[in-house]
Amino acid sequence: MSHRNRPPPLLPSEPVRRIEAGPWAIELLPASAYATRYVATQSAIGFAFDSQRGLHAIGSDRVLPFEAMPNGLAFVPVGCDVLSESPKGGEYLRVIRTDGIPLVGDRAFNNRLDPQATTLALQMRSALLRASVEDDWEAWALALSDRVNASDALATPPHGSITGSRMRLLDEFIDAGLDSPLGVPAMAQLLGLSEGYFIRAFKHATGKSPHSYLIDRRLAKARALMCDSTASLSAIAHTCGFNSQAHMATTFKQRLGVSPAQLRGHSKSF
Repeated sequence: MSHRNRPPPLLPSEPVRRIEAGPWAIELLPASAYATRYVATQSAIGFAFDSQRGLHAIGSDRVLPFEAMPNGLAFVPVGCDVLSESPKGGEYLRVIRTDGIPLVGDRAFNNRLDPQATTLALQMRSALLRASVEDDWEAWALALSDRVNASDALATPPHGSITGSRMRLLDEFIDAGLDSPLGVPAMAQLLGLSEGYFIRAFKHATGKSPHSYLIDRRLAKARALMCDSTASLSAIAHTCGFNSQAHMATTFKQRLGVSPAQLRGHSKSF
């Protein structure tokens, strides 16, 4: 069972997708509100695909606000006391060993930017969305666990000009205008930065370009709307700023490895 015990969301969300392979359990948790508290009986690796915010206390009794950046690698060691809650959450990959052998590492962390971990997490998400059981899950999970203590990923890069508060402002701006033509100039202007500086700062903070992030937000909104079976794919594409249903389908296949129709069908089968 996932430690991120989520209350029923106000809007429909995708199901939790889970696969067990050898000594590993891999879960893809949908973007929805959650509130949980537990003492970790197993060490766990996490990966945040989306930016998200809320309150948490990790290995401490001090409950503090948190701002999670997209593409953030996280780790919770055995015995760590965890409290975390978020009104919206964000799509999240969780990997644990189920054979009682703890993962190497005794220090909790999050928001670590690691390109190799990002590549692995994207592969695992795509396979989970396809409901595939034939991929190399054990190799992926082991490789992701190696990134927890990788010498080239120990330091969390500074966010620079893209702080948590600016990321929140940017998210709100994007989400409010997804049905209109948004672009990098408007995002840079919102934060009072030159376009060139904004592109460099955003890539430094998140590991992706602002344009790529905008596409990810369009996909996230489309996936949320697809959980409402009364909305047509054509209407969803228009609402989320895609040129057409075909454009949305192409982007789904490129980014997620699955078509909108396939994803909607898989979601209903859970």
